[in-house]
Order: sequence, then C-alpha cells, then structure tokens
Amino acid sequence: MRIPAGAAIPLAMAGGAAFGLLAPDWARGLAPVSSVFLRLIRSIVAPLLFGVLVSAMAGAGSLRGLGRLGLRTLIYFEAVTTLALLIGWGAVALFRPGDGVVLKAADAPRASAMTFADAVERSFPASLFEAMARGDVLQIVVFCLLFGLAVNAVGGRGEPVRAFCEALTQVSFRYTSIVMYAAPAGVFAAMAAALGEGGLGVLAGLGRFTAVAWAAQLFYAAAVLLPVLLWARVPLRAFARAAREPVLVGAGTTSSAAALPATLASMREFGVPERVLGLVVPLGLSFNAAGSTIHLAMAAFFVAQAAGRSLPSWEQAAILLTLKLTSKGVAGIPRANFVILGALFGSFQLPMEGLAMLLGVDAAIDMVRTGVNVLGHCVAPTAIARWEGASRS
Repeated sequence: MRIPAGAAIPLAMAGGAAFGLLAPDWARGLAPVSSVFLRLIRSIVAPLLFGVLVSAMAGAGSLRGLGRLGLRTLIYFEAVTTLALLIGWGAVALFRPGDGVVLKAADAPRASAMTFADAVERSFPASLFEAMARGDVLQIVVFCLLFGLAVNAVGGRGEPVRAFCEALTQVSFRYTSIVMYAAPAGVFAAMAAALGEGGLGVLAGLGRFTAVAWAAQLFYAAAVLLPVLLWARVPLRAFARAAREPVLVGAGTTSSAAALPATLASMREFGVPERVLGLVVPLGLSFNAAGSTIHLAMAAFFVAQAAGRSLPSWEQAAILLTLKLTSKGVAGIPRANFVILGALFGSFQLPMEGLAMLLGVDAAIDMVRTGVNVLGHCVAPTAIARWEGASRS
C-alpha cells in the first residue's frame, strides 16, 4: 500500500524515535543523513528570500494609489503580527517546553561581546553576495527590502526585474518541494540521533511544544482577533457563520492560499466592499500570517532552550526582528516556514538538528496554525471595512 506523503513524516518520526531508543549507538551514527537534508534546505534560503521579498515590495505600488485604505491596512497588519510574534516568544519563555530536550549547541564561534549599536550596524550589508555566502539572513532581508523599493520606484522599467523575481520565487518553492521528498529520511535520522543522545526527554519536550503551540494559537484568536471584532462592532454569530467555510478549508488543506477563493466569496457575501477585499485579502496572504508568525517565534526559542542557549536581550530582539521581516510572503506555501527557520538557525548559531525534529511534529500543529492564518484573513477585511466606514461617518 502506498503511504500518503503527509503521513510519511510522522511515521518516519515514530520509526526514528524507536530506533534511537532501541539502538542508541547506531542511531547516533545517522546524524550525517539529517545534516545532508538540512544543508539542502539551507541552500535555497538566499534565492527564496530574494525572490519573495523583492517581488512583494515591487508589487506594493497600488498602496500609494489607494491612500488611506492602504495605510490603514499596513498599520493593522503590522500591529496584529507584532502581537503574534510576542505571543509566540512569551509562550516559550513562560512554559519552557525545550527544557529537558538535549540538543548540542552549534560549534560556530560567537562574538564575545556585542552592543545593540553593533547589532544594528551589522544588519546592513556591504555586499549581497558576501551576506549570502555567510548565510546572514538579516543582511539579505535588508538588501532585498531596499532593492524591492527601488524596483517599485522606477515603475514600468522595473517590471522585468519583478517578473524575474516572481519566477525565481516559483522555482525556489519547487526546489523546496523536491528537497522535501528527502524529509522522511532526514526526520528519521534526526529523531534517531536525538533520542540516541537524549533519551525520552526529547519526546517529552516535543509533546510539550505541541501542546503549547496549540494553546498559543488559540490564545491569539481569543486575545487579539476577538477583541478586534468587538472593537469593530462586528456581529459575532454572523461572522462565525461566514468565516466557517474558509477556516475549515484552510485547516483541512493546511494551505492559506487554498482557502483564498472561499475567503473572498464568504467575506463578499458577509458585506465587505469589493475595494477592501481586493486589497486586504491578497496582501494578507503575505503580510498577515499571524499563525505562522507565532510558530516561527516558538520554534526559534524552543530550539535555543533545547540547546541550553541563554540568549541576551539584544539577541532575542534581533531574532524577533529577523522573523518579523522574513515571515512576509511565505506563509501560504507548505513547509516554507522551515526554509525561514533554516536561515535563522544558521545566522544565530542554533543547532540545525532542531529543525528536523520540529518537522516531525509539524503535522500536529499545521492544522491550527493555518486555521488561525485564515481566520486572520477573514477578520482583517471585516475590521478594516468597519474602520473605513466609521471614519467617514
């Protein structure tokens, strides 16, 4: 019987865990297998970020023409995704699911002392190719954002560059899909090596992480999205009926992009004006992926805990800022979050083995994460439409 692709990774995780417990010495020898898989993931980071961020910035020109609506949309997106990032960080800091998980810290040398001013200065690249060679994701992001704004500013003359970046994005995602065929082998090896090294504490930590992830996503829905609806005076029962179908489609397919047609149709029927829907919902796929943002923050700090890394305040702030920038444009694509995490781990010397471990439990979290993404895509145009209406009255 052929095993569906979605079931292969959880089965590989279970098999790797059993092998790690039953034959720990042999299991530790499988570490190079997971390293090869993780190197392939990291190899696509720079092209993917360049394509996604430049095309996103180059295609944002319509915001200037839409004036107040565009500004309010960006303010809303930045506010709710910042709260999502802080909730993910706070959940790991409060419940500490990484305690007891044994991951070896990366061997890359670290600066003995760095001020906040140093961190800011090092965020700006002297050379894009040097930043790509080092895997410095924050420098790559800063360059791509500025370059994308430049492409936007030259208007039609920048169209070939934008088209190239969109094509590069599609090729990069297809490359990632090809690499993901090796995911079961990578997950099996990573789980076997981790349990061979750390025993049952690894499984307990991953179980805690999954439970905390669900709690954080539901907390965001209750503490952020619900108050937004109340503030906008949206009738909750009618909204729940309208949002039910797109949320179920997103959760069932684990793809925000797959839920886009249902989101547009349901919110149009709910009464959101076309001009609001046409701007807010498509932009929300890139700039309003709160569920994915929560998960990115949780994953980064969970792995830091598991590796026994005590991160100084400036480094925690740098990680949050990096995630804030890199999370744009990839949430609607399955497994794209792991490319972003691979770049982040390389930049901040977090153990890449944690990435493969998290991939093993991702199926247990993906449904609620995508559901929260789609719920946010329904709330945003509804609240912004009410905001627009209130300002005109």
